[in-house]
Amino acid sequence: MASLITKVAVVATAATLLTLTGCSSDSGSSGDSGAASENADGRGPITYVEGQDTTETGVVQQIVSEWNSSHPEEQVTFKEQSADADQAHDDFVQQLQAQQSDYDVMALDVVWTAEFAAKGWLVPLEGEFALDNAGVLPATVASATYNGKQYAAPKNTNGGLLYYRSDLLPEAPTTWAELTEDCQVARDNNIDCYAGQFAPYEGLTANASEIINAHGGSIVGEDGKTPTVNSPEAKAGLQTLVTAFETGVIPAQDTTFKESDSQQAFQDGKTLFLRNWPYVYGTAAEEGSAVVGKYAVAPLPGVTGVGTSTLGGYNAAISAYSENKATAADFLRFMQGEKAQRIIAEGALPPVLSSLYDDPALIAAMPYLPALKASIENAVPRPVTPFYPAVSKAVQDNVSAAIKGEKSVDQAITDMQAGIETAGAN
Repeated sequence: MASLITKVAVVATAATLLTLTGCSSDSGSSGDSGAASENADGRGPITYVEGQDTTETGVVQQIVSEWNSSHPEEQVTFKEQSADADQAHDDFVQQLQAQQSDYDVMALDVVWTAEFAAKGWLVPLEGEFALDNAGVLPATVASATYNGKQYAAPKNTNGGLLYYRSDLLPEAPTTWAELTEDCQVARDNNIDCYAGQFAPYEGLTANASEIINAHGGSIVGEDGKTPTVNSPEAKAGLQTLVTAFETGVIPAQDTTFKESDSQQAFQDGKTLFLRNWPYVYGTAAEEGSAVVGKYAVAPLPGVTGVGTSTLGGYNAAISAYSENKATAADFLRFMQGEKAQRIIAEGALPPVLSSLYDDPALIAAMPYLPALKASIENAVPRPVTPFYPAVSKAVQDNVSAAIKGEKSVDQAITDMQAGIETAGAN
């Protein structure tokens, strides 16, 4: 287990980059729509650009080396960006606005895909560029799809998990109602019941989206522009969250919690349940943790069964300005293949191929994989919209006000709908 713990803990920083990005940008169309169809048959060396390869084993470099060993005339150069998501986003924007051909394939945070597609910066993956998504987890394909068209290849993904004190509970709750009942165990042991990420930042969008989606609600329509949050289902989801704060299921202090805060509360033995990402499986077993050998993981609870996780991860897309698009398309297919996906999995990043979550050797190294598979199979991407930063802010501002008791659920939902409408109008 030691190697697992080291490997999973090392990707903690990367996990935050992959899942919690909320960059500001101008979402107006500024691309050349004709560029995407140029150089469709181009072959030759390409450049692959991704954020810092922070995994212990250098996952990206391994994939690139594997490709290069069998493609001497179509070598891939890996350009490593900053680990800071905002800086990586802005670097892409500067290159694409200038219509530079330096970046052929780009690893995009899932929430950037719709923005870049709407601007005409990405090659649609249709016709000769179409991918075979058989065996790829459907939710990851949805994150790479905008307005009914796929624009990127899911590369690696992420999903939320429910961590729980296995020394205090025989099994995890499968519904939110069961979790609420289990809070009595927390009270009996003089600890908090549930910790998540409820500070007004990107993590709140993830947590709020999960409970809204679990109740059958949504935030924007399939066109990425039409607000859909003013619905009975979305209201029911937000009401569940507000009630949890009102009754103490989630303590008031959690309105200040980000990933590290909630993680620390669980590792200090101060809470029964934790909603967080897979990397905590490793960090909670490190020296100094109060819960070593005392925790387990499960999918997030829902209304009647497994809940709806927010999806994180990276999608790989072809720049509209690439001069070697045929090679770039083949590289996307390679990254979705079993060999590259196994490298990703062995690097403790969640792969997008469903079959790898059932691999006995991988499960032995990463026991959380079955729970993570269930989480991702029931996941929904954060709002797929070219106006993501403004949409996310509308969610954060109004959910934060509701859980703090500053707005009623009805008012928060009404204001959220109006904020999303404004985001799409600008």
